[in-house]
Amino acid sequence: MLAQARTGLSRLSPPHAWSAAGQADSFIVDTRPASQRCAGEVPGAIVIERNQLEWRLDPCCEARIREAEHARIRWIILCDEGYSSSLAARSLQDLGLCRSTDVIGGFQAWRAAGMPIIVREMLTSPRRPGEGPGTIPA
Repeated sequence: MLAQARTGLSRLSPPHAWSAAGQADSFIVDTRPASQRCAGEVPGAIVIERNQLEWRLDPCCEARIREAEHARIRWIILCDEGYSSSLAARSLQDLGLCRSTDVIGGFQAWRAAGMPIIVREMLTSPRRPGEGPGTIPA
């Protein structure tokens, strides 16, 4: 199932994902649960836990986040080790979000590559419908 899901994904290494996220209409989406995000968060990543991903990113859904304006957005999915993110990216492609992909090796590879990480006392809250950039809860 995993090999099939990765067919057609242009998976990104952590440095390439970081670079791509700096481009217009490209966003890193961290799907890890809070228990895993305690190890650190990727600066600027949109937090959407895996069980809400499809309807938060589908531009046709009323429950979408503000950035989900159209199907041409490049969603770069990040999980802990790069497995569930591949399945999630494939699911997004099946919805018509054809530029969706994931980070090879997930957060573990991100950290091992020395990429930027923020460790917070209060984790960034998952994004809700219509919300803009996430902030630390008040």
